[in-house]
Amino acid sequence: MSVPAKVRYIEVEEYLEGELRSEIRHEYVDGQVFAMAGAGERHNRIAGNLFFHLRAAARGGPCGVFVNDMKARIDGRNIFYYPDVMLVCDPADDEEYLKRRPCLIAEVASPSTWMTDRREKLFAYRDLPSLRYYLLISAERREVEYFIREEDGGWATARLEEGEVLAVSCGDYRAELRLADLYEDVRLES
Repeated sequence: MSVPAKVRYIEVEEYLEGELRSEIRHEYVDGQVFAMAGAGERHNRIAGNLFFHLRAAARGGPCGVFVNDMKARIDGRNIFYYPDVMLVCDPADDEEYLKRRPCLIAEVASPSTWMTDRREKLFAYRDLPSLRYYLLISAERREVEYFIREEDGGWATARLEEGEVLAVSCGDYRAELRLADLYEDVRLES
């Protein structure tokens, strides 16, 4: 009979120090650390396309756009994730390696990450008071599901359809996103 191994709780400070030295990224969920797998070409092109369009609208303004290597900290849940793309428009959110008040977070999801991104991360990210948009972008097909925080604090969800524009607004920041922009130069399997 096997003996269950004890799960080691990692303190936040130990996790953050380890990430500075690690060659691979790890996400942190309440004391547990999970190594992140690398991403393929489609994933990188989609994240790059989104970064490009968000960054073009941010130029010269107070907002910053981050891709892949910037952590999002969800304080109320003791969680650190590495979103694929994050838009931050709060100048006080100025920590070097993590952000606490993003306005938009996007995850490019593969079949193996779709449910984690759609369920676990969605629920955690919604605890960020600053978050107005969460985009879940498929790396397999032209499909974007997005969530928008409404004025009353509730959330609405929809799919971005061909020819439709998703207008992103965070304070004075404005950007428009289309499926064609997100999937530009991306080869999808038939």
